[in-house]
Amino acid sequence: MRRVDEFYIDNIPRETKKKKPGAWAFFYDWLDSVLGAVIIIFILFTFVFRPVGVEGESMLDTLKDGDWVAVSGITLQVKRGDIVVITQPNRMHEPLIKRVIALGGDRLDIDFVNHEVSVNGEILDEKYIRQPTSRSFDVKFPLTVPEGFVFVMGDNRNNSLDSRSSEIGFIDERYILGVAKVRLFPFDDFALLAQSPRIGG
Repeated sequence: MRRVDEFYIDNIPRETKKKKPGAWAFFYDWLDSVLGAVIIIFILFTFVFRPVGVEGESMLDTLKDGDWVAVSGITLQVKRGDIVVITQPNRMHEPLIKRVIALGGDRLDIDFVNHEVSVNGEILDEKYIRQPTSRSFDVKFPLTVPEGFVFVMGDNRNNSLDSRSSEIGFIDERYILGVAKVRLFPFDDFALLAQSPRIGG
């Protein structure tokens, strides 16, 4: 017959040495993290954002030739100051990247002598432009932007073909592919893109 104290001694769990995770375990953990990140990035750039390359100098100094931006087209509620990517039936091979200056129903005026852009009677404080707006095309001001359209200009005002020219004109909102939210590349220039310009001042 076994003694009681022997029973408890026999059933005390013996300490076992914990095995240290090997190199393969670390590798699989790392691979799992990388694959998770890749899947998230894939989903983001498939269903949320799309990368778009910048060509030309019309958006200097905000964007330059060779930059890449992340464009969101999920909830397309365009606002003044948004940088948008546009396609048009007569320019399908040349998407445009411009800044929205005025929306449908807005009264827009450009004073090319005093270099002032005003929307609904209020002067825009455009800190993003490269130089004062002095170049005019064939579109006459003041004007009212039709509903369902926007008026766009490049930040490099004197080297940009935009809504000031009848060749571009008002942009139908249906042809706006999305709003540029982030400058992705170059990596050392990664930044959120400025949005609405302030009015007044």
